[in-house]
Order: sequence, then C-alpha cells, then structure tokens
Amino acid sequence: MSVVDGREIAETRRRHLAALAREVEARGLAWRLTGPGESLLAVYGPRSGRRLMVVATPAGDGWSYLWPDGGIADVADAAAAADQLTRLLT
Repeated sequence: MSVVDGREIAETRRRHLAALAREVEARGLAWRLTGPGESLLAVYGPRSGRRLMVVATPAGDGWSYLWPDGGIADVADAAAAADQLTRLLT
C-alpha cells in the first residue's frame, strides 16, 4: 500500500464516520471523532450514559461500520446504522 492509498483510505473512513455522526446526532446521541487521524467515532447516549466506538472499514467491494458485540452495518445506509446505535445507547 502506498502513502497515497493510505491517505485515500483515511479520508474515505473519515467521510463515512462523519456521515454516521450526522445521523446519530439527529437521533439525540452525542459523538466525537477520536483515535489516530480521527479514525474512530465515539458515540454516547446522553441519557443512558452508554457509549461505544465505531470504525468504518473496507469490506469486500464496499465499506462497513463495525462496533462491539458484533455490530455491523453497510455505510451505504448510515441512517439504518444510526437506528441500530440508537437502540443500543438509549
């Protein structure tokens, strides 16, 4: 992998995480980008106090969101991923 490829992957990852951040915020959850190069999305349920970390990763021909306990969703549907996270954190 070249440095250019690595940069492209990092930018794509941040773009996917930012899309999910907008969706979870619209559902009343708090978030922040964290980790090396803002490579993780920390999501918080303000009322429940629950929190988890989400990563966006290449998967096959596309990308997926992953979170603890086997959570997975296609980045093409950030709204559905946000719905799943909302159920977990509220």
